[in-house]
Amino acid sequence: MTEAPSARRAEVGRRIGVPLMYGLWKPRVLGAWRVPASGPVILAVNHSHVVDGPMVMGVAPRPAHFLIKKEAFVGPLDPFLRGIGQLKVDRATTDRTAVTQALGVLDNGGVLGIFPEGTRGEGDFASLRAGLAYFAVRGNAPIVPVAVLGSAERRGRLIQGLPPLRSRVDVVFGDPFEAGDGSGRRTRKALDEATVRIQEQLTAHLENAKRLTGRESDT
Repeated sequence: MTEAPSARRAEVGRRIGVPLMYGLWKPRVLGAWRVPASGPVILAVNHSHVVDGPMVMGVAPRPAHFLIKKEAFVGPLDPFLRGIGQLKVDRATTDRTAVTQALGVLDNGGVLGIFPEGTRGEGDFASLRAGLAYFAVRGNAPIVPVAVLGSAERRGRLIQGLPPLRSRVDVVFGDPFEAGDGSGRRTRKALDEATVRIQEQLTAHLENAKRLTGRESDT
C-alpha cells in the first residue's frame, strides 16, 4: 500500500523555502489568511515559470505537497524532493501511485499543490486538466486559487531561466471554493462541469490579482 508523504517532511521543505525565496527575491504575499487553517485543501497555482512551485511552497501558511512532473526528479533532486514531501507524477499516463499519494494527503487533512494547466505555459489558466476537479471532489477539499505574478519577468535577468534576483514576485491567495455541485457525483459529466466552474473561478482570481498588484499588463 502506498503511503502519503508526511506533513512533517513538507514542513521541512517550507522552512527551507522561506529563507531561500526571501533571500533571492522579494515576495509580496497577499491573502494568505484565506487558506483554511486546518483540514484538506488544494492550492491551484498558475504556472509560467520554474520558480512558481518553490515560491508558493516557501510562502504558503501551511506545508504543501506538490504534484511535480517526474522529469524533475533527477540526480540529487530526486531524494531531496522526496525528502521534503513532494509527489512525483508521470504526466504521460494515469499514475495510480501519484493519485493514491495525493488523495492520501487530502485524507490526512493536508495541503495538496497542483498546477492545473499541467505544465508551464502562459500561466493564465486557459487550459485546465480534469485532474484538479477529480481531487477536489474525491478528496472533499476546497480549492484556493493562487496567482504567482512576476516570476516570468525577463528584463534584468542575471541567471537564465530565473526571474531577476531581488525582483518582486507577487503571490496572491484567493477565497476557497467548492468545485462540486454538492451532489457528490464523480461521473465524467460531473467532473467536466466542475472543471468549467474551476476555470471560471481561477481565471477571475487571476484577473483580480493582476488589478490588485498593478500588473494588468502582464501576459
